[in-house]
Amino acid sequence: MNARTEPAPAGSDAIARPPLVRELLLVAGLFLVYKFGRQLATGHSVEAVHHAHRVWDFERAVHLPGEGAVQSLLLHGDGLVQLANTYYAAVHFPATAAFLIWLYLRRPVHYVWARRVLAAVTAAALALHLLFPLAPPRMLAAAGLVDTARVYGPSVYGDPATDSLSNQFAAMPSLHFGWALMVAVGLIVATRSRWRWLWLAHPLLTLLVIVGTANHYWLDAIVAAALLGLALAVIHVPHRTATTAPRAQGSLVPAQRDEQTLVGAGR
Repeated sequence: MNARTEPAPAGSDAIARPPLVRELLLVAGLFLVYKFGRQLATGHSVEAVHHAHRVWDFERAVHLPGEGAVQSLLLHGDGLVQLANTYYAAVHFPATAAFLIWLYLRRPVHYVWARRVLAAVTAAALALHLLFPLAPPRMLAAAGLVDTARVYGPSVYGDPATDSLSNQFAAMPSLHFGWALMVAVGLIVATRSRWRWLWLAHPLLTLLVIVGTANHYWLDAIVAAALLGLALAVIHVPHRTATTAPRAQGSLVPAQRDEQTLVGAGR
């Protein structure tokens, strides 16, 4: 994640970076709360399938493209669909964790707001999972889609009737897409490379994967993007920091004062 940036004044990272142990405990606690909350939403299969029919009918009514069009591209070869299943299973958490770790170590001024946005989006998603359980398109017979993970592997889910480790009726919103979009937004804001917009390839690829593997509807990604936009609008995002603004000529005092102000606003 190397970026072309101006060097930061000495000591700025120490001022901006939150205590490591506190951050580890906070992120771990948020993850455990989310996992526990998802378990509370399990067991609503009838309601989840009913909602799935409503979402499917709504997408057709507003003329969204069929999810099957994307899946048909993946089904041209076993290797491609297995790669998509692997991406779905293996990239989601590691990519987001790597993003937060890199911000903490290399762009600490941007770390706090990024962590807050991710926490807000995840909390809102959990509330929707509880209020609106939704079966994914792979469980909806009317969709006519293949459960690619079950047929081709690898799969992260077991039988919905006996799977006690995950809530398979939490399709809306898609945190796979919401987190991927936040990673791209955060890296674009925190870096200055002229190639930084290529980070948008991550959420785009994630979108094609979650739809093509029949794990999510288009609407799941749209709702996730809306929640992220709302969180970004509410939570302060610094635009001018020591790592993204030119250094002052002859004095480091203005840059340090700006950074201290940003740090104070983010705590």
